[in-house]
Amino acid sequence: MSKLVATLRSFIVIASLLSCTAAHSQGVRDHIHVVGSSTVYPFVTVAAERFGRSTPFRTPTVESTGTGAGFRLFCSGVGVESPDIISSSRRIKPSEADACARNGVSDIAEIKIGYDGIVLARGGSDETMRLTLREVFLALARDVPDGDAQALQANPYRRWSDIDARLPDIPIEIYGPPPTSGTRDELVEQALERGCHTYAWLAAMHEQDPDRHRQICQTVRADGAYIEAGENDNVIIQKLASNANAFGIFGYNFLDQNVGRVRAVAIDGIEPSYENIAERRYPITRPLFLYVKTAHVGVIAGLDEFLKEATSERALGEDGYLADRGLIVMSEQERQTEFERILGLLGAPMARQ
Repeated sequence: MSKLVATLRSFIVIASLLSCTAAHSQGVRDHIHVVGSSTVYPFVTVAAERFGRSTPFRTPTVESTGTGAGFRLFCSGVGVESPDIISSSRRIKPSEADACARNGVSDIAEIKIGYDGIVLARGGSDETMRLTLREVFLALARDVPDGDAQALQANPYRRWSDIDARLPDIPIEIYGPPPTSGTRDELVEQALERGCHTYAWLAAMHEQDPDRHRQICQTVRADGAYIEAGENDNVIIQKLASNANAFGIFGYNFLDQNVGRVRAVAIDGIEPSYENIAERRYPITRPLFLYVKTAHVGVIAGLDEFLKEATSERALGEDGYLADRGLIVMSEQERQTEFERILGLLGAPMARQ
């Protein structure tokens, strides 16, 4: 049965490749194509470069498109013109899985590679700033509670000290990812929504009026205090270097790679350190994923071997080269689970390396 499934997979992809050749006069793609998250991009790029140096296969092409845009490309179809892998800073949404299925991408493997924390950081200050999840919500949400009344108002807060007198008397100016970003999705769900739920009447709305709840608790303000800075987190780092009062939102690995240039904000009294994220103490912690088009496995040159490299102990282990780049390593048990998932995907014995 497994041989039959593999044969059918190969037939589907090869048929698509031949169709593309006839239509566009191009041959079978001889390299792996990865799209997706700007947060995961540095990790996949390092694995791709090592793979290109140590194997006879070409170095995979890795594009930082953002998670949302990456899924649109990934789900566009099967064959040479569509990516083999998407890196993602969140789980695939039901709407994205449906879009994949409509385009014939019906068999997708999810592989967790590690963890990350979403950080709010500031440049040009040695002082550790502390915010609660409620204060993050009040700084970023479009609509916020009007005092103690169970009523809403358009966000009136223009300076941090407007939220609480203990906070700096500087403008609220936050550079962050656009709606296509998985980091933005996780920020909304894990920070804004949880901060919103510190108001009991808004938390109750989750069951009473889900649509209204989503509008209130998951909508970022658009009055200039939050500034979309694109999918390249390095751009945000540069903005902070030139504006001492500005704040930025990005993944922990960019914080780790820019020690001394930016300083993270503690959330609910917990700083985004490696240990706090690894042990899930830091409030805005998330898993990172690779999604693989299983119809391409065994067909696209080097894909099987690249998956082995990207999920090996030398990559994902505690002393792995991705930990050196800021990836928060999974536990031994979690790594074993993902290794076994790869075994099932590739359908062949494989030594854990």
